[in-house]
Amino acid sequence: MTLSVAQIDRETDQLVGEWLTLTEVARRLNLSAGRAKQLLKDRKLIGVRRGGGEPQVPAAFLAGTEVVKGLSGTLTVLLDAGYDDVESLRWLFTPDDTLPGSPVDAIVAGRHTEVKRRAQALGF
Repeated sequence: MTLSVAQIDRETDQLVGEWLTLTEVARRLNLSAGRAKQLLKDRKLIGVRRGGGEPQVPAAFLAGTEVVKGLSGTLTVLLDAGYDDVESLRWLFTPDDTLPGSPVDAIVAGRHTEVKRRAQALGF
């Protein structure tokens, strides 16, 4: 499987806010650049191109030196529901009053099971 990284639209870019280059992700997670790329290939993380250059990943996807617990499972469910990377980012970062906050805020807060349940409902 080759690494395909989508170009992001301005609205989604602004929803996400803070971004990290893949090099920064590798440094924070104490990984080689190749292993960081593999996280994208394996959909443990999703990254996009923002105006060229290397792929960038939302900073909210990392907690200290680890990927936020529950993120990769949610990304898999979104892929299964037919969402591409940009649509997944848009869904994860769009505020939802019923959570409250955005789905990614809920994942960071440890409520990834609830977010996964909601993402599963998208496919039906």
